[in-house]
Amino acid sequence: MFHLVLLLAFVYVAVRFVAPLPWSLGARIALGTVLLLISKHHLIQHWVYGNMFSPEVPRLLILVVGVLFCTFGFLFVFVVSADCVLLAARLAKRAPVFDAHTRTRARYVAAAVALLLSAGAVTHSLRVPDVKRVELTMRDLPPELDGFRVVQLTDLHSSRLLATPWVRGVVERTNALNPDLILFTGDVIDGTPDARREDVRPLGDLRAKHGVIAALGNHEYYFDGAKWTAEFEALGMKMLLNRHVSVEVNGQSLIVAGVTDPVARLYGMDVPNIEQALAGVPANAPIILLSHRPVRSSEHAKAGVDLQLSGHTHGGVVLGLTLVVMLANDGFLSGAYDIDGMWMYISNGTGMWNGFPIRLGVPAEITEIVLRSPGK
Repeated sequence: MFHLVLLLAFVYVAVRFVAPLPWSLGARIALGTVLLLISKHHLIQHWVYGNMFSPEVPRLLILVVGVLFCTFGFLFVFVVSADCVLLAARLAKRAPVFDAHTRTRARYVAAAVALLLSAGAVTHSLRVPDVKRVELTMRDLPPELDGFRVVQLTDLHSSRLLATPWVRGVVERTNALNPDLILFTGDVIDGTPDARREDVRPLGDLRAKHGVIAALGNHEYYFDGAKWTAEFEALGMKMLLNRHVSVEVNGQSLIVAGVTDPVARLYGMDVPNIEQALAGVPANAPIILLSHRPVRSSEHAKAGVDLQLSGHTHGGVVLGLTLVVMLANDGFLSGAYDIDGMWMYISNGTGMWNGFPIRLGVPAEITEIVLRSPGK
């Protein structure tokens, strides 16, 4: 479906933008060919590398292709928007009349704006994100744990694009917070262990009073979830795949549980199982659940979870994509949601997938969450 949608978008841009240009036939064919290759570069990567998630090519090439792909996306939006406005005007019998020169100039302006927007948005996505501080009340949190500080890192998508220096920057900014606990909610990488091992090595330098705990996201499964589980454990992370651990703080227990990602079934691995993850947890214990996707939240609330931490949505990436992303994620997008007394917090993500390296109006984040006890 993803590749079909992009093909249809290319056809629309080719017909409504490229074909009317006052260029020679050869020049228009050349531009159309470039746009076709850019719009289908994910499919080309799949043919060449066996997947579309981690092209092991020079970083500069990923950047150039990323800017051009995002330019194509903005151009498609501009062309569709202009056509919708013109159609509405015609239906209202108020359609303006533009000469050929004006229409051509409008196309050039649209292309220039699309390119500038893309360059800025891609550049913005490469920054080490700022810290976002959130306070959330957990219904079962005892007073002794009030003020406990958790840092959530999610969707780092370490790749040739976001490599060792960027990962090190995230680690340094996280450690500067001196957190009580660091929690990962998946999609740490794009690539095999052999390709990414050095890039994620700085994660072994993360420091928190009560350690580092993690769950897997869908992208780990694309590159052998079992191997990545072992790699993360070697970096000092406690991996939670449908299980939980108890963190002892001030004589009280804080339960941290994690579930697998639904895509695990495609690889013959365990699918998410909240009952298994919480088996043996004492009644009324404060529970934080790591679930990469913001799904099954009502089920998790009924199971006794106090706080679900998720990612996956990237906050919608671009403001105009929010509705599409919400439809694919049970209606959720970003921030805190009260689900039957359980808080679910969805991070915008710490990094960005190299296949769509863009952020516009949706900043990445290193999330510092301060836990509060009821009544405090």
